[in-house]
Amino acid sequence: MQRRHLLLAAASTAALPAFAQARPIRLIVPYAAGGPIDATARVLAERVKDSLGPVIIDNRPGAGGNIGVDAVAKAAPDGLTIGIAAVATHAINPWLFTKMPFDAAKDFAPITQMVRVPNVLVMNAETAARLKINTLADLIRYAKANPARLNYGSGGNGSAGHLAGEMFKRDAGIFAVHIPYNGGNPAQLALLSGQVDFNFDNLATAAPNIRSGKLKALAVTTLQRSPMLADVPPVAETLKGFAIDTWWGLVAPAGTPRETIQKLNAAFVAALNSPEARTRFANLLAEPVATSPDEFGAFMRAELAKYEKVVKASGAKVD
Repeated sequence: MQRRHLLLAAASTAALPAFAQARPIRLIVPYAAGGPIDATARVLAERVKDSLGPVIIDNRPGAGGNIGVDAVAKAAPDGLTIGIAAVATHAINPWLFTKMPFDAAKDFAPITQMVRVPNVLVMNAETAARLKINTLADLIRYAKANPARLNYGSGGNGSAGHLAGEMFKRDAGIFAVHIPYNGGNPAQLALLSGQVDFNFDNLATAAPNIRSGKLKALAVTTLQRSPMLADVPPVAETLKGFAIDTWWGLVAPAGTPRETIQKLNAAFVAALNSPEARTRFANLLAEPVATSPDEFGAFMRAELAKYEKVVKASGAKVD
């Protein structure tokens, strides 16, 4: 009887992932607690505990996400430390910061993309009505007829809103003055008060003011329409190929065994596809995007190449 119990215990232990036996997995979130990236990480950590064991969230904010991501890059490649890779840390910062503590292209093993959140081009509703701007085409026509009369705000030089604005100006062949603010909230307040004419804002942030009628949504920045704002067309319907949105996913340190990456991928993809996660993410206006490690790796390489041109054209730099 004792031998049978020992065999059963051994079989049960063997069924668990090897890295779940010794200690919990640490998931480093390179941003402060309470934001949408942190919230989605916590949802997934709860969903994978049955397959991977406990996952502890470790918030390491600072330097535009670079501090936390650097901790992932320098961790042991044993599957016990993973982290969040975001558009800022893995596509924008490598071209924005003069010195980087890690190599975004070489120091990480992709696991899966997690989320995509559309950005949205919004105008102050009163300004849009006064200028008779109802569509993106109207905005472009007005800008061409009134050079340098329009301005737009962002959360700072090199922010996603700034780079989206520069891409828009380039592709539309227009000019608008960029006014950087110290963060996304001040930029939105400036738009609401009429100090700036338009912003490229995160949909999750802009949605309440769009619903209340204070902001007019002209276009989303994803290639296709967003199910979260289905009546608003994408910029790409007017400017072919235009696409810039907020995304984040999971990575491990480079050198993490392929078998370990596949186990992590299977657990987190199942969590992303669960009805509970989809409902929770929808409340954050975030769209789950479950991918293979190879797909996420190819996506990050393409994003890194895309933002090289955008950041360099903007002239933004952080020393």
